[in-house]
Amino acid sequence: MSRLRERVERIFADSIAAKQAFVAAHADAVVRAAEAMARALRDGRTILVFGNGGSAADAQHIAAEFTNRFEIERPPLAAVALTTDTSALTAIGNDYGFDQVFEKQVRALGRRGDVAIGISTSGNSRNVVRALEAARGAGLVTIGFTGAEGGAMAPLCDHLFRVPSRVTARIQETHITLGHTLCALVDEILYGQR
Repeated sequence: MSRLRERVERIFADSIAAKQAFVAAHADAVVRAAEAMARALRDGRTILVFGNGGSAADAQHIAAEFTNRFEIERPPLAAVALTTDTSALTAIGNDYGFDQVFEKQVRALGRRGDVAIGISTSGNSRNVVRALEAARGAGLVTIGFTGAEGGAMAPLCDHLFRVPSRVTARIQETHITLGHTLCALVDEILYGQR
C-alpha cells in the first residue's frame, strides 16, 4: 500500500472515529437542541448562525439549508448567517473592531426566543464569544459548536457540542454533520417527514 493511500485511509478513519465519539457523547443533546430550534421556528423566531473562516462557510451552509430546503419540500424557515453582509462586517470591523462584527449584528437582529448558533473550533474566537454573550443577555437560545476543550464559549451555551478532537479539519467535518442532523430533526419535528 502506498504512503499516500495509507494517509487517505487514516484521514477517513480519524473522521469516522471523531463522529462516532461525538454521537456517543451528544446524541440526546442533539435531540434537545433540535427541539429548541423547532419550538423557536414554530413561534416565528429566527436562527442566527456565525463563525470565522471554515466555520463562516458552515454558518452559511446551515442557514441556507433552513431558508431553502433540506431533504424534504417544506416552507422556508427563518435563518440568517451573520457572515454574509459584507457592508455590515466591514463597517463594524472598521469602526469598532473585528471582535464586534457578530455581536453588533446579534444586538440589532436578535430577539428574545431566537436561536444563536456560534461556531468556533477552539471555542475562543473573540467575536463568536462576544456574540454569544450578547445573545445570552438578550434572551436568545444559545448553541455552540466547538472542539474538545469548549473554550470561553462553553459557559455561554444552553446547548454545547464539543467534538472530541484537537484537529481542526476533523472538528469541522463533525460540525457540518451536526448541522445537517439538526436540519433533518427540525424538519421531522415540524413536518413529520424523514
